[in-house]
Amino acid sequence: MSEIYVIHENPSWLAPLAEALSAEALPWTEWFMHNGSFDLAAPPPEGVFYNRMSASSHTRDHRFSAELTAGVLAWLKRWGRIVVNGPAALDLEISKVRQYAALEASGLRTPRTIMVAGRDQIVPAAFAHFAGEPVILKPNRGGKGLGVQLFHTLEGLKEHVESDSYIEPVDGIQLLQTYVRAPRPVVTRAEFTGRRFTYAVEVDTSEGFELCPADVCAIGELACPVGKVSGKPVHKFTIVEGIDARLRSQLEAFLERAGVDVAGIEFIIGEDGQPLVYDVNTNTNYNPEAEARAGIAGTPRSGMGALSAYLGRRLAEPRSRAA
Repeated sequence: MSEIYVIHENPSWLAPLAEALSAEALPWTEWFMHNGSFDLAAPPPEGVFYNRMSASSHTRDHRFSAELTAGVLAWLKRWGRIVVNGPAALDLEISKVRQYAALEASGLRTPRTIMVAGRDQIVPAAFAHFAGEPVILKPNRGGKGLGVQLFHTLEGLKEHVESDSYIEPVDGIQLLQTYVRAPRPVVTRAEFTGRRFTYAVEVDTSEGFELCPADVCAIGELACPVGKVSGKPVHKFTIVEGIDARLRSQLEAFLERAGVDVAGIEFIIGEDGQPLVYDVNTNTNYNPEAEARAGIAGTPRSGMGALSAYLGRRLAEPRSRAA
């Protein structure tokens, strides 16, 4: 019997999807992608293969899980299996540089970014391109907003890079990025399922850049709610009605062009009122507390509800079709 195979390396992020798939009575199993062996001359099992490999896998002692997944996805595609978020999605997941190239090729604006290889190259590049400006330092391959830091002065950046607290990125590439002064300290994360808009969530960035919406990512005071303003509760994640129709259409067209099926795309509105897209999360998570406040938790309008329904539809497709 055909099944849904969930390719992943983080059990903590699997539970909400497992619950949603079980609620739909869909047959599924997990492929924990840390080690193992695969006979490349033999056909894979029949079914739908959903890739949830994360850019942050190396932070959980799964340094080579993404590389292993790339090989497995190539094997699945060679045999014509239905793959959701296939090789193209993984390629974008593990490289912001490749994300920006793909976004810009689709006509979307991204923040000004300088790619730097080599710790000793960071400070000279910053002074050459961002003198007198605040700058964001972020790893090319990060995940969850890990390692993203804002420096209001280049002297502060220099002190950090030369200190023992500096951490070399896993792929050796750092990004220096212009700091976008938004009218409000929020970014927007638009969720897409089957390359179509599901919903959007505003994310409060006033306490930092670790923006993973899953409950298991919440750390101390970063858990919802984060505080109060004028007596009204302030939440880190808040679902909003929608996004600009033109931007929505552009993002859906980008996913079609890039070959990405499921994603959370983050953007910020600059001082000029125009959006800048800065991150594509192909291993997207959803915040259950925000969904509960919006009245969509546990429904087909929730993130995992929409995802499980989409995977169920893909499972019902003719077996000969490849994504």
